[in-house]
Amino acid sequence: MTHPTFLLDRRLDADAFFVRRLALCRMLLLNDRRWPWLLLVPERPGIVEIFDLSDEDRATLMAETNATAQMLAREFAPQKINFGSLGNIVEQFHMHVIARTGRDPAWPGAPFGHPGREPYEPEEADAMIARLAAAELAS
Repeated sequence: MTHPTFLLDRRLDADAFFVRRLALCRMLLLNDRRWPWLLLVPERPGIVEIFDLSDEDRATLMAETNATAQMLAREFAPQKINFGSLGNIVEQFHMHVIARTGRDPAWPGAPFGHPGREPYEPEEADAMIARLAAAELAS
């Protein structure tokens, strides 16, 4: 359930599609078709750093991050799953979970800030969102 005063940062809202709600986090798909790139945003107000979360919420975040990574591994068979939480541009805490392969344009470097974003076509975004929303998450 969304916390009553939780607001998603406008940049995250503009750059990503809603996929599903988890116990703690809102799962978003970054609008860049080059990678299966998910964002997990804890639905708590005022969270900037991971240590701003309660111990219980931090444990839930780690469980949701792990379940998301496992889901991406099953769905896309990547070579590597990258995790990150930078917050240098968007202050609101969010965890990146990205399925990577040797064929992606930033490999083996980091995808953060890699030029040439390729937005999804509307029907492609709808299909990806449906696939991710239907995929089983281990608990």
